[in-house]
Amino acid sequence: MEELARLAGITVRTLRFYRERKLIPPPRREGRIAWYDDGHLARLRTITALLERGHTLSGIAELAEAFDHGRDVGDLLGVGPPTEEEPVHLTPEDLADHFAGEATPENLAAAMDLGYLGTDGGEIVHISRRLLEVSSALVREGIPLAEVLAAAKEVRTHTDALADLFTALVLRHAGPQDLPRLRPLARSVVEAELSLALDRRMREGGSRGGRP
Repeated sequence: MEELARLAGITVRTLRFYRERKLIPPPRREGRIAWYDDGHLARLRTITALLERGHTLSGIAELAEAFDHGRDVGDLLGVGPPTEEEPVHLTPEDLADHFAGEATPENLAAAMDLGYLGTDGGEIVHISRRLLEVSSALVREGIPLAEVLAAAKEVRTHTDALADLFTALVLRHAGPQDLPRLRPLARSVVEAELSLALDRRMREGGSRGGRP
């Protein structure tokens, strides 16, 4: 227990408190010996990262229970199942392979904040195959995952505003039942406008000799 607390950067007293609150799973016991492993250390580092991001211990306890009992973390975060995006089931090893060296407790906490990650039994679930593939591709290009997730948070703000704009437009002239049918039109407009905006940025970059 002392070694685990030292590696996690916490006191033994704090570790005992986390055990009492069931924030970490019990150790494996052999007779009178209790064995902790890398899974316990990763959980403690994740707890620290979540606390630093402003989560309460009560909220973290809910997340810990979700991981331990196969509940969906996305539901706890208020993110319902997607209607078009394809979820991806991953083992912890799969997740590490997608983001070699970048699947840190801090990045896990940020992904949980965004509702990107949940659980299903012993597997991790990413809410969108497209987002998983794009984010891992950006990391392979040398962009740190922390910055990818920070950008995703900003994108979420803008896309929420776009969704509100489109929903209000439809509801002014139609009914809620028409939203699913007209949804592809909104996506096409956003994709086309983003493509045109990127064209403008690339032309501007070319006019400055390729400098951003």
